Amino acid sequence: MLVILGLLTSFLSFLYMLAPGIRKFIAGGVCRTNVQLTGKVAVVTGSNTGIGKETARELARKGARIYMACRDTQKGESAASEIRADTKNSQVLVRKLDLSDTKSIRAFAEGFLAEEKQLHILINNAGVFMCPYSKTADGFETHLGVNHLGHFLLTHLLLERLKESAPARVVNVSSVVHHVGKISFHDLQSEKNYSPFFAYSRSKLANVLFTHELAKRLQGTGVTTYAVHPGIVHTEVTRYSFLMHLLWKLFYPFFKSAWEGAQTNLYCALAEGLEPLSGKYFRDCKRAWMSPKGRNNKTAERLWDVSCELLGIQWK
Repeated sequence: MLVILGLLTSFLSFLYMLAPGIRKFIAGGVCRTNVQLTGKVAVVTGSNTGIGKETARELARKGARIYMACRDTQKGESAASEIRADTKNSQVLVRKLDLSDTKSIRAFAEGFLAEEKQLHILINNAGVFMCPYSKTADGFETHLGVNHLGHFLLTHLLLERLKESAPARVVNVSSVVHHVGKISFHDLQSEKNYSPFFAYSRSKLANVLFTHELAKRLQGTGVTTYAVHPGIVHTEVTRYSFLMHLLWKLFYPFFKSAWEGAQTNLYCALAEGLEPLSGKYFRDCKRAWMSPKGRNNKTAERLWDVSCELLGIQWK
């Protein structure tokens, strides 16, 4: 046992020596654009910490009016205060949004629509990662309910405002693990068989399928949509898994920072000329290979219909 621990320690020490070079390699692209957002309005979910916070910060730096949609408004206000001080943009607002509760989603959308006549950027960033089996307030398996159905409903409720403000964009934060995800319609809520990893990967595949189908339905409206893999980022996302938290602690020198992880969000929200690529999947600020499962028209259409049925809504 001591020999194994010694070898592991030596291996980690060797990796840490290489960390600067490895970090430079995995940092990915940087969103370089001179686009300014004065007079524009953006909503970023899950923006009190991590990737969402850095996304909100950079959009605020470019002059946008930012709505930080957060479950924990106390943490949200603290983050907003930091962003306002950093960017000298006073138009950084915090609003309550709990994606695990459709009543909260509807309340957020109702309040936003009453307050704002425009919406140019919607970034569906919030999510849960490998949490123990649980259900949302509406009885949905938590990964599916928060990561997919919550943002599906939010986008539905805000879509007319996006159309009225066109050109506008919807960015859905997915993950590279969508490649191993599987949409099992016979057990979509993981009631028969539950694995935190596969429940998470299923929800991330759902994000990609939603983006694919949404792009088809938005053709000609001036609203475009993109799915994003932010990279492996050192954030609080591992709080539900002790093992993943431990791995994150051991290998954090090799992960992207939250700022680096936000770059592809920003690229898809801001880069000029992306309109023809609506519905596509991006990583490191460039188009990436999407799993064939993520562009399966039949699965995307069925997931859309099932999502509407679960949420009790109808899309025009």
